[in-house]
Amino acid sequence: MLKSLSRAFSQSFDPAFRRVFNRSLLFSLVTFIVVWLASWFALDWAGEWLVAWVRDWVGQGFWLGVMEWLVDIAALGAIAIASFFLFPAVMVSIMAMLLDDIAQAVERRYYPDLPPARPQPLAEAIFGNLIFVAVTLILNLLVLPLYLVLIWIPPLNLLLFYLLNGYLLGREYFEMVAVRRLDPAATKRLRRDFRGRVILAGAVITFLLTIPLVNLVTPIIATAFMLHVFEDLRRRAA
Repeated sequence: MLKSLSRAFSQSFDPAFRRVFNRSLLFSLVTFIVVWLASWFALDWAGEWLVAWVRDWVGQGFWLGVMEWLVDIAALGAIAIASFFLFPAVMVSIMAMLLDDIAQAVERRYYPDLPPARPQPLAEAIFGNLIFVAVTLILNLLVLPLYLVLIWIPPLNLLLFYLLNGYLLGREYFEMVAVRRLDPAATKRLRRDFRGRVILAGAVITFLLTIPLVNLVTPIIATAFMLHVFEDLRRRAA
């Protein structure tokens, strides 16, 4: 496990890794520029309506100027706060669509003897994602009462957090790299045979996601890390 993680970090300056990060950053900035412009026009329209309503109520004068100033500050503040909280999530989501490039770079460096990856049918990918979303929702709903009970017991609530997210993220990343080489049935068998290791790998990914700034590149590191874990487990199973 440690060897797989160290290999993933040691390749973090690989040109393919940088390209995925830079493209994700660029696409995210373009997305937010569009959102910023749309939000500004929407808030500007709402602000003009509010200022007109205040003008009808208090007329011209000092309070109208104060209202115009408050509306401008509130609009800028709302956009800034929303951008601060949403930018990492948007960047990670865009990065997730480019992670096959990471898997290919890892295989070129560490597993050059592998044949070309198995093409995954679109219906298979959609069905797999739907299953993952359903499992995530069901498990979170089931453990919600436990979260509420254990929120005051720090060791146990952390254990629950890492166990649940370790399972979910371990399953997601493992299946994402495994289906490039195995069909869904074989992927599921391998994951179940080594479920403890897969959950532990998912817990490591969960920990990386809790570290500021590191969480921005965690999808890249997690993909490389899990690919090493998968190849190790595949060889053990063989």
